[in-house]
Order: sequence, then C-alpha cells, then structure tokens
Amino acid sequence: MVKLRLKRCGKKQRAVYRIVAIDVRSRREGRDLRRVGFYDPIKNQTYLNIPVILYFLEKGAQPTGTVQDISKKAGVFMELNPNQQTKFNFKINK
Repeated sequence: MVKLRLKRCGKKQRAVYRIVAIDVRSRREGRDLRRVGFYDPIKNQTYLNIPVILYFLEKGAQPTGTVQDISKKAGVFMELNPNQQTKFNFKINK
C-alpha cells in the first residue's frame, strides 16, 4: 500500500519536509516512489504538485493526517470526484 507522507530534511532545529509517495513498510527516510511536494513549517511555505497527488489518490494512496491537512488547505480535494471525497472522511460543500 502507498501512503502520502512527510519525509524530514534539513538541518538540526531547522526541519523542512518533502511530501512523498512511499510504500507503507518503508522507514521515514526510506526510498520514496515519487516526490509530490514540499513543506516548510517555519516559513509556512508549501509547494504541491497537484496532478501527481491526484494521480496517487485515484490509485488508492492514503494521505497521513498532516499531509491531508496541508492538501485540504491548498484545495487539492476539491478536484476529486464526490465519491472519492467521502473516502477521506469529509465533504466539500459547493
């Protein structure tokens, strides 16, 4: 099973995270299948490759809680079908 989760990078006391698609059995810094975004909590910057994220979600990848929150703020789930939105435990009212 594939998950969308954070991969820690950066220096000590200055963490930045890559959002990656990775096998569930891999460790946090393990080999990822694809990099799909970037998140810097200190500068509050986010970059998401939305078409790739949507591709993995449609294929059955599960986002972790933090990645789901970051994606929700960016509006990634608005582009999913209504049937797939309920899969991630929320509906978007239009």
